[in-house]
Amino acid sequence: MRITPKTPEVRVPRLVGLMAVDARETAEARGVLLAAPDRPDFHRTVVDYVVRQFPQPGAEVPRGAVVTVWFDLGDAEGGAGVREPRPPRPPSGGLRRELDEPGDPFELLR
Repeated sequence: MRITPKTPEVRVPRLVGLMAVDARETAEARGVLLAAPDRPDFHRTVVDYVVRQFPQPGAEVPRGAVVTVWFDLGDAEGGAGVREPRPPRPPSGGLRRELDEPGDPFELLR
């Protein structure tokens, strides 16, 4: 733990990309407090990664100010999406894809 000098203003550290436990330690060492609106059990969260913070890193804030961090991008901000293949698969290549099957397309089935 790094002890900062007792100045009235401190710079906000970069917390994005850190695990929750590391973000708490870094914030404490820099003289700011953390809040996580998407994690009510934030004090017990350990391995979730910070994906967003406010105020931005490098901003000067009063010592003891609250920095808000988020661990989830939410529905509106995207994400990785579905990674496994989903049917229907693309047709196989070659002429079968380009040409119709032989036969009368208007033939009546009995």
